[in-house]
Amino acid sequence: MVFPLQETKAFLILYVLTAGESSTNIIAPAMASTFKPTGYPSISPYLVVADIQACIDFICATLDGTPLRRIERPDGCIMHAEVRVDDSVLMIGGAGELWPSVPCHLHIYVTDVDVTFKKALTNGATVIHEPEQKEGDSDKRGGVLGPCGNSWWFSTQMNP
Repeated sequence: MVFPLQETKAFLILYVLTAGESSTNIIAPAMASTFKPTGYPSISPYLVVADIQACIDFICATLDGTPLRRIERPDGCIMHAEVRVDDSVLMIGGAGELWPSVPCHLHIYVTDVDVTFKKALTNGATVIHEPEQKEGDSDKRGGVLGPCGNSWWFSTQMNP
């Protein structure tokens, strides 16, 4: 079924608000489940981008992502893809007439914010904010604009 854009936004919000489970499944993804793939979190960001392969390449090169699924249209272009990053799965769809590219913000905890930030720049991102730890914040964080128009905010907890 194809949803008009207005209904799609409401549907996605409704899905996120009603599909949640306790966070223990995210921490312990090996728990068996019959309603979702093993190892998947209950909530996954869904990016809609003009160039899915460029987005996959950026995620894999910058965040050591692992491609999980790839579904192609009859013409061979990618319709849907999924990439694992640590304990999360990012879903990526191809933009089109009914599904325009929608920039979003993503926040990702990484082991070393400075290293990840530099990798992102090497892989085509531009600087939004250099990594810094602000007073009163236990995280050091920085942000980049990725090659597909999404903002990626990397963070490392410095003082647990």
